[in-house]
Amino acid sequence: MSDTDSFIEEVTEEVKRDKLFAIFRKYGWIAVLGVIVLVGGASYNEYAKSKARVAAEAAGDAISAALAVEDAQARADALGALDLAGQPRILSDMIRAGELHAVGNADGAVAALAPYVADATLAPVYRDLAVLKTAMLGAANIDAQARIAMLASIASPGAPYRLLAEEQIAVAQIEAGQLDAAIEGLRAIAEDGEASQALRRRAVQMIVALGGDLTAATDG
Repeated sequence: MSDTDSFIEEVTEEVKRDKLFAIFRKYGWIAVLGVIVLVGGASYNEYAKSKARVAAEAAGDAISAALAVEDAQARADALGALDLAGQPRILSDMIRAGELHAVGNADGAVAALAPYVADATLAPVYRDLAVLKTAMLGAANIDAQARIAMLASIASPGAPYRLLAEEQIAVAQIEAGQLDAAIEGLRAIAEDGEASQALRRRAVQMIVALGGDLTAATDG
């Protein structure tokens, strides 16, 4: 290779480097920003997880402390006074409803659950539970037919508490004097493969108590 060719090649390489550096100076900040975003995003994600974990632990400790109180009414008051939001608030109110019912305040129990029963946007695992507990805790003050209608809304296939709702529907039907319908519903529970052994056993016991036919039913 001649000196001229070598010189041209060196100049060409130098021009390429200059262009590369120019591009880096012009657009390099984008790559740097991308790295910062990635690192920052990962850090924030970990921070958010840690913050959520700490908040959940604090809420759990607060609920546990409220439940450590010996008197049921005092437990209900302590739970109601907690400064909670989201899932911890829902859990606290569900427990508080049970405590209020334990001291004979069925109306208070139903009132504690009412916001969740009325919230159509709430996840079914919470809303359906609120409906189920309302029907159970408020049974003394809610007409049997009203309870049946209420429970039917959470007894559809795939609903999280379908079988428990069906059991409570049978209880309400017995109260309303609809014995044949109750026995039929209980038999369906006893034959349902998704029912727990305890639930199937209760269904069979109720069928027997009502004088129903156990031919098709099983306690597994």
